[in-house]
Amino acid sequence: MKPEIILTVEDVNKEFDGFKAITNLNFYLDRGELRVIIGPNGAGKSTFFDLLTGRTKPDTGRIVFGRSTDLTSLNEFEINRLGIGRKFQTPSVYVDHTVFENLLLSLKGPRGVFAALFHRTTAAQRSRIDELLGLIRLGPKRDLRAGQLAHGEKQWLEIGMLLAQDPQVLLVDEPAAGMTDEETHRTGELLISLSGKHSLIVVEHDMTFVKQIAQDRKVTVLHQGTLLCEGRFEEVQANPRVREVYLGRGKAHK
Repeated sequence: MKPEIILTVEDVNKEFDGFKAITNLNFYLDRGELRVIIGPNGAGKSTFFDLLTGRTKPDTGRIVFGRSTDLTSLNEFEINRLGIGRKFQTPSVYVDHTVFENLLLSLKGPRGVFAALFHRTTAAQRSRIDELLGLIRLGPKRDLRAGQLAHGEKQWLEIGMLLAQDPQVLLVDEPAAGMTDEETHRTGELLISLSGKHSLIVVEHDMTFVKQIAQDRKVTVLHQGTLLCEGRFEEVQANPRVREVYLGRGKAHK
């Protein structure tokens, strides 16, 4: 059976004051797929995420969620409500609230901060938070203030906060940045465990981490706003054009 496509990006172009950030980009993500995007500085990775989330609009082209929902006609909060969540490189958590409270505040549903923190939580809410705590491996630190967590733990908490909203697609920006080797490996295990139930696009430049999470999955390489190539990690790594782009420019950062 052919996989169902959950994100369709076709012939997308975006220009900023004469600078072509994205040029004739085509990209397709299957439901439940984990896709890694790599590329050197100026490749267009951040702009691509901005286009998917409605933070910026394409000049031309189409971006479709599911079978027919045109994302280019929606604003950021509407796209988020559809089930597309984004995690930025720098973790954004409520530092003065506990790990448990951060997850409670993030649970899907129309609920203000006061109601979430001062009304009695339901059994279903507690069960969901316990599930998330187990998934992100922060159960023993549920009552610790988020500001006291290590950098890697804050990253995991923010991923848990995204998951609390039950997204269909997660956009994760350089999750391994600033992490220890152990934290990086655990982050990879977490993201791999989410694939299947969720669709994920991970932007990353740490090739050891990319190799861990890509495994036999497809890797997309962007260069100067265009699709340079796609393929398995080993194929991409050995591609002469990719090697030229990375080696010629020295770094594989955004």
